Amino acid sequence: MGTVSAGKIEFEVIRRSKVYEQVARQLQQRIIDELKPGDLLPPERELVQMLGVSRSSVRDAIRSLELVGLLEPRQGIGTVVREPSADSSANPLAGILLQKRKLVGELLDVRKMIEPPLAGRAALHASEVAIAEMEQILTRQKEKVSRGELAIEEDSEFHYAIALASANSVVLKVVDVLMDLLRETRERSLQVEGRQQKALAGHQRILAALKRRDASAAEAAMRRHLDEIEKIVLNKI
Repeated sequence: MGTVSAGKIEFEVIRRSKVYEQVARQLQQRIIDELKPGDLLPPERELVQMLGVSRSSVRDAIRSLELVGLLEPRQGIGTVVREPSADSSANPLAGILLQKRKLVGELLDVRKMIEPPLAGRAALHASEVAIAEMEQILTRQKEKVSRGELAIEEDSEFHYAIALASANSVVLKVVDVLMDLLRETRERSLQVEGRQQKALAGHQRILAALKRRDASAAEAAMRRHLDEIEKIVLNKI
């Protein structure tokens, strides 16, 4: 590729990317943001219509992603997203996927370190007003779930309310940051069938323990809730 110079400064001439490369980039982004290993790509003819490109461009894009180990053709099924290899030195995108999964896993680990003890503390120290506010949050969450809506805000508010009951501003900030970092992942996982109902049931068990002022039960309920959610979230990445 040629260069263009102006005095001592040199620039590399920008070349136009081929259509299949643009298609491949779009598919890569979907794999990072929305798909997980084992998910099936839309059929070739649908991709042609959705992207407004030729069939050969779609085929070349898929083939290029197969070569780097992101996609895999399966006889009688179609093209599926592959599990990223642990050796991602020749596959930067696979490395991104692995790093994202690792980061989310570590953030969830931090939640499991912090939130169960917080729930136990809240059982002992939360005011009646604070517990009443948690009940109101779960009422709104239940109403949204029954309407088939995503109760993302209520999901966060409930955990934040428990942290608030700890009366520790540092812990409150940590939980706030964790919720913010996991917001996108939580939004996607809440769309998994049965996830919202499971989250609501977990919250209800925690609240029941808080109302009984049973610290050990509240801590156990929070730990169980986070374990259940972790399985769903990591399976969605």
